[in-house]
Order: sequence, then C-alpha cells, then structure tokens
Amino acid sequence: MNYTNLGKTGLKVSRICLGCMSYGLKEEREWGLDEEQGRPFIKRALELGINFFDTANMYGNGRSEEVLGRALREFAKRDEVVVASKVYFPMRPDVNGRGLSRKAIMTEIDHSLRRLGMDYVDLYQIHRWDYDTPVEETLEALHDVVKSGKVRYIGASSMFAWQFCKALYLADLHSWTRFISMQPHYNLLNREEEREMLPLCLAEGIGVLPWSPLARGRLARAWETQPSTVRGQTDEYGKKLYSGTEDLDKQVVDCVGEIAKARGISRAEIALAWLLHKPAVTAPIVGATKLHHLEEAVAAVDVKLSDAEIDALEAPYVPHPIAGFE
Repeated sequence: MNYTNLGKTGLKVSRICLGCMSYGLKEEREWGLDEEQGRPFIKRALELGINFFDTANMYGNGRSEEVLGRALREFAKRDEVVVASKVYFPMRPDVNGRGLSRKAIMTEIDHSLRRLGMDYVDLYQIHRWDYDTPVEETLEALHDVVKSGKVRYIGASSMFAWQFCKALYLADLHSWTRFISMQPHYNLLNREEEREMLPLCLAEGIGVLPWSPLARGRLARAWETQPSTVRGQTDEYGKKLYSGTEDLDKQVVDCVGEIAKARGISRAEIALAWLLHKPAVTAPIVGATKLHHLEEAVAAVDVKLSDAEIDALEAPYVPHPIAGFE
C-alpha cells in the first residue's frame, strides 16, 4: 500500500479508503451486509495496509458507525487508523433532526462518537450543502467541534464549486478551521467535477476523495442491459445517477474492458488506476461486499497506465447532467 498526505495537511492516508456504507445495512438494503458479514472486510483492509475508513451517521441509521467502531477496537489501534464520518442527512423525524445547524452538528458528533466508541473522529465531513442554514453558522460550529478535541480535521462532500470556494473564503476570513478534503461524485462515467471542483481543490490544496469510483459497479463488469447484481437491480439512487446516458456510457465501459483484457487484470483495477493517476485525487472511497473487490482495489494502486491508455479511456466521454448534489 502507498500512503500520501491528505490535502496540504500532515495527515497520512492510504491511497484506497474503505467505504463502510454497506456494513450494517442488511436491514435497510437487500445488497447490504450485516455485522458478521462486514467485519472480515475491515480486518482484511487493515491486513492490506488500508488505514483510512469512511462512514456516515445516516448509513444504516448509525449501524455502519457501530460496526466499524467495534471492528476497529478489535482489529486495530485507534491512533493508527484514520476514521471519517459525515453529518447532514435526516437522523430523526423532528425539524432539527437533520442539516448543518449548530444544534444538529453538536448533537450528531456526540451520537457518532458514541456509536463508534471513540473519543474523536479524524475527519468530520458535511455530507451535502445545507440551503436552510447560513454557512457561517455551520463553519463556526465545525470550528468549535475541532477545538473541543472531538474532531481532528473537517471535510465536505458534493456541492457546487462556488459554494465550496465561499466556505473556504469565509473560514480564512474568520480564522475558522478550514476544509481539507472534498468528496465528489467522480469516475469515468461522470467527470463533470473536472470543470471547476477539481481545479479548485488543486489550487487550494484540498484532498479529493471520490465516491462511487466504479459507478455503482458499472465500470467493474461488462455492459449489461439488465443489471445482474442485487444492488444493480434494487439501488434506485444508483439508477438515478446514471439514467439517460446509457448509450454514451457503454462506450466507456467497453473501453475499460478492452484495456483490462489486454493487461490481463480486472476492469475495476483499470477504472481505479485511472482515478489514481489524477493529480487532485488522494484516495477513492471503495465499497466492498466481496473480498475480491477489496483485493482489486488495493492492486489498482500499483497499476501504471500509459498516456495512450488514459487518452483511450477518456475519449468517449461526453458531458453528463450534474448528479449527486441533493
């Protein structure tokens, strides 16, 4: 495993981050895993050198945090791993049970720490932009959470580049803690973040942690008119992300397959290696529900693509609708 600094901080993270949304999700999603099914993935990730784990308060309504916390207490030393969680989406039915108000942030960080069984989170991320809360309120609350010792660093996820730029400016203006990372929806089938967000992150020293790096598995298998996996059949959010561009996406998926076949490696390794070649990208967030998913993700770190291969992978792409900002 290779390691790199997250943004311009001194925090070292593995080039692959294990996304833990699936673990503890069995009750909520047909394709999810229960705790006993999920624990071996966390253990194997550690064995492969992964030190970076991403979850969120809303994954399984908190169950993912519980599964991750218990596994790390058994398999790792707390100070040797980097744990990321998120806040924003609804956790309770009342009007203050969601969002990025001071009340919500102060409440949810304590709940996340309780579920994780930890004294602090390394990276606390806002899961989306909150249009109902002044960003100044959010930023000051996050700053206070860092100063309290409950959080080491803060990050953000899908939003418009102008929003992220505004947040960075206000943090600098008020001497509040600055975001060090951005989680965008970014893969070979959706490269819209290359227009503004990735250049902004490069200019500002922000680490980029792409979510859905394999496009919900579409880049990891041959093109299918009908999904063959349980997740592909039942993941309505995934269908929404990639609907209306199927004919265009097929050309990209076919190219991934051709290069993978020529190399004698998996499609997932090619798609992840392409991401890892991008200067802005720190670590793709990879979800794994089969052990070979994890093995292939780690193997991708050592795959070196030629300029010709990168050009071939990128050539079929055409603009796509913005997806994942809700």
